[in-house]
Amino acid sequence: MDAFAAVDLGASSGRVMLGRVEDGTVRLDEIARFENRPVRLNGSLHWNILDLYQGVLDGVRALVQQLDGETLTSIGIDTWAVDYALLGADGAIVGIPFHYRDSRTDGDHADLFSVNGIAQLPFNTVYQLLAETADRLGGAERMLMIPDLLAYWLTGVAVGEVTNASTTGLLDPRTREWDRASAGRLGLKADLLPALMSPGETIGALTAEVADTVGTETTVVAVGTHDTASAIVAVPAESSNFAYIVSGTWSLVGVETTDPVLSDAARDGGFTNEAGVDGTVRLLRNVMGMWLVQESLRQWERDGRPQSLTDLLAEAASLAGLGAVVDPDLPVFLPPGDMASRIAEECATAGVTVPSTPAETIRCIVDSLAAAYARSVDVAGRLAGIDVETVHIVGGGSQNELLCQLTADATGLPVVAGPIEGSALGNVLVQARAAGAITGGLKEMRAVVRASFPLKLYSPRGA
Repeated sequence: MDAFAAVDLGASSGRVMLGRVEDGTVRLDEIARFENRPVRLNGSLHWNILDLYQGVLDGVRALVQQLDGETLTSIGIDTWAVDYALLGADGAIVGIPFHYRDSRTDGDHADLFSVNGIAQLPFNTVYQLLAETADRLGGAERMLMIPDLLAYWLTGVAVGEVTNASTTGLLDPRTREWDRASAGRLGLKADLLPALMSPGETIGALTAEVADTVGTETTVVAVGTHDTASAIVAVPAESSNFAYIVSGTWSLVGVETTDPVLSDAARDGGFTNEAGVDGTVRLLRNVMGMWLVQESLRQWERDGRPQSLTDLLAEAASLAGLGAVVDPDLPVFLPPGDMASRIAEECATAGVTVPSTPAETIRCIVDSLAAAYARSVDVAGRLAGIDVETVHIVGGGSQNELLCQLTADATGLPVVAGPIEGSALGNVLVQARAAGAITGGLKEMRAVVRASFPLKLYSPRGA
């Protein structure tokens, strides 16, 4: 039996998962979970990157201790996108990596869609780099995305991986290579951007220090290091006519294509073209996602009235729907803070029913997300020329039965929910294929998912 470590870091937590592959199936076990808590310092929001790295080391060490005579074949790392670290000539980080929700990139930005195929969002890497101070940027010799940085600390090899690189706004979506000419026109050093690898390539062996710390020698393999890229590998689709919703803190809604869609309609619709595994393209929109729920729950707890999400969803399901619907992608919902109050204010501005209880707020959120999902699925299919037959929801949101059912209702399409651990599963599948534990392309990997995990079907309930 082959064993693999999937390091899967999300915006609110990180975990280390043990993946075992045997007889055409894969099993996942969570070994360690740790918080990912941003730090506010001198008025700016940063990632606590050293704490995250320590969580990775502790998690891998715990995983190794649980292996029963097995060899850890490899480690793969996936994280969120767009954020990065700058390295100096000595290989040390130049300052603490900024959080994409930091306000330094607020304001207007040049539309680069025709060049990079990426939606114009204020937190895109290219806009973050343009907001850097001259001291930080001038002292930097290399930029590494967050998963690339962690792999560098594990192996000493500083490279980039293409799926995460595609979110920077500095990758040519046609060639999947860095657009160094555009980087130069923006005033960025040509050699700031690292050499690129594709999912399945070996980054390097653990350094002696790291191997001693975690208790084993092994290698780090490039996976779809953007967690969405890994999650799409784990979509259990049987045909190519599907849409996906990777539902977590963010919801990524779109379709899988073979070529980027760079039309004005794609740009105007807020769609982005991100590199996927095996040369695919993820044509998708960012929808605010469960962030709205998470921030509402955090504020109610801060106010001394903590809520059970399970109870709130049950109560929300009994309420009449569509009384209060907002656009979840409005900029007002991006920063952390009192989300429920902002939702109420937006409802009042829009002239719809204002939620007055936590359950009504949750019902407003899930109705709003389902409506946004339906719009995005419809437009994505038309942009790509795909007649969408099924919607797959993977990730944590696949456990939200109310959201899944409302999405089926809103799209008028069957919704298949699961697997829950989409990113970690796709991470393990790419490692397993690189090791020869499974063979084939995306079709074969998705067949392994269907054979390994229970899925739930939601049928649309009329208009």
